[in-house]
Amino acid sequence: MIPFIFKRLLYSIPVLLIISTFTFFILLVVPGGPFDQEKKLPPDIQANIEAKYHLNEPVWKQYADYLKGLMRGDLGPSYKYPGRTVNEIIGDTFPVSIELGLLAFGAALGLGLVSGILAAVYKHSWIDRMGMLIASAGLSLPAFVLGAFLIFIFSVYLRWFPPALWEGWIYRVLPAMTLGIGASAYIARLVRSSILDVSSQDFVRTARAKGLSEKSVILKHVLRNAISPVVTISGPLIAGLITGSFIVEYLFSIPGMGRYFITAVTNRDYPLIMGVTLVYAVVIVLANILVDLLYFVIDPRQKISEE
Repeated sequence: MIPFIFKRLLYSIPVLLIISTFTFFILLVVPGGPFDQEKKLPPDIQANIEAKYHLNEPVWKQYADYLKGLMRGDLGPSYKYPGRTVNEIIGDTFPVSIELGLLAFGAALGLGLVSGILAAVYKHSWIDRMGMLIASAGLSLPAFVLGAFLIFIFSVYLRWFPPALWEGWIYRVLPAMTLGIGASAYIARLVRSSILDVSSQDFVRTARAKGLSEKSVILKHVLRNAISPVVTISGPLIAGLITGSFIVEYLFSIPGMGRYFITAVTNRDYPLIMGVTLVYAVVIVLANILVDLLYFVIDPRQKISEE
């Protein structure tokens, strides 16, 4: 197990290097700069600012300095938040994005599993049709539309939950549901099709022939074998929920990393853009490794073959 983890982590190093290099050079190619304004700065002030952040140096020198800082874990200073480094901004905001992403994944997993199981057990019934209709709607609605709808219903009309901010558990309900409903719809459709496929296998018919209750057949035999596709997508899904919360964080005024990423792109804050992009890449890599490890737990035969 440990050699496997070490090998995967080793393989991820060139991937992260390619992503950081691509991000660095694409930002240089894009027209404009971090200190461009409608009214141009005086040449001497512009020169002093560029010298302070080493923007007047050759591109190869800037790239070399960036890689040196990256190896030390130093992502550099923020251009638009004076006195703050990218490390400090990410350290303050990334835990919020992780919490939001994990809460959204929990909501998506709970809703998706229940909906998918009910739709499979009562296939072709009104429960199945209604569940798949809601799932299709959840996949189709953009986050900003769904979030605005939930705010109107549960904040403005019913007054159950606050419409914004991140100050207590009650503030986390609407953002987590907004971010997780689309994912729950995907999980529900996947669970339904997987359960229907496994239910036609010989071992399931044997379990029913032995007189086991339908509940026992579904929970102990069918669901355990049908859950593998959900495990396969769980890693990328968690990473996607953590890294894809830009709009939700902005909509609900959540002090997460997504909001800073949006403002960094708007302000051309190059170090912050590169730092956030690299952190998101690390999250995706680690999530994929986690999925591979979960397969060892679900399928012991794969564990034996790997050893």
